[in-house]
Amino acid sequence: MPKLKRIKQPQRGCNLGQSIAAKIITSLRPPKNQGEAARHARRAYRKRFSMSQTVFLVTIIFLFLPLVVLVVYSFNASTSMNWTGFSLRWYEKLIGSRELWRALRNSLIIAVSSAATATVIGTIGAIGINWYRFKMRGYVQTISFLPMILPEIIIGVSLSIFFAGIGVPLGLFTIFVAHTTFNLPFVFLMVMARLDEFDFSIIEAAADLGANEKQTLFKVTLPICMPGIISGLLTAITLSLEDFVITFFVAGPGSSTLPIFIYSAITRKGGVTPLISALSVVMILGTVLLCVMLRKFLKYIAAK
Repeated sequence: MPKLKRIKQPQRGCNLGQSIAAKIITSLRPPKNQGEAARHARRAYRKRFSMSQTVFLVTIIFLFLPLVVLVVYSFNASTSMNWTGFSLRWYEKLIGSRELWRALRNSLIIAVSSAATATVIGTIGAIGINWYRFKMRGYVQTISFLPMILPEIIIGVSLSIFFAGIGVPLGLFTIFVAHTTFNLPFVFLMVMARLDEFDFSIIEAAADLGANEKQTLFKVTLPICMPGIISGLLTAITLSLEDFVITFFVAGPGSSTLPIFIYSAITRKGGVTPLISALSVVMILGTVLLCVMLRKFLKYIAAK
């Protein structure tokens, strides 16, 4: 009889170790069916400094480096660009400058009053043009955007000629009219954008429930348009505070705003002085503080 060969049984311990090692290697390998986000994350991990990140970093440095230099030299004891020592003298002069506080008061008065007036007129105009159909509707809507499209120097010169032609002396009133004029299209555009997303079935439901046109306007339309109205108001205030070109042509004696004061201080001194740097630092801190407060306020309103 032929001899039967003995089949060697595999060792269980060896197979167990191989299976464990295979599971570990499989778990370490990335799955074949990966999502787009996972592939981008892995690619970004491999390239720690990609082209987009480099461009972003260079842009941030380009934008914020002048602000850092401005903040540093606002504490310079000397009027020149040579650092001579740390000093708070420019902030003390800033507090005691009556001309500066007068210009700031004029800027705030003009900004708030012109923004409020432009918001009321722009909101009423946007609702009227969106609701009603009448002749020359397209022309009225096109003309409303002209102050936003035209260069500011053209608006300033034309308003200056207009005020001189009708005999109105230049002053705070002419600045108020000019700022209301160029703020109006921005409010109009933001409210119109909000109205384009408006569901008019709500108006029909309010009419079916017995609400008249006035009640529908104040209890339905305006609350729904309120985000666009607030955005237009804040935009108008910002544009009014920073405007220089139009204000330069329509401002009279004793009615200078903050941008006019800064321009006059630079031209008198022959350049940016540490006083202007200190004023810029105070404005930057005020803007950051205002943004933080508004953000917390909006979070508080959203939570309710």
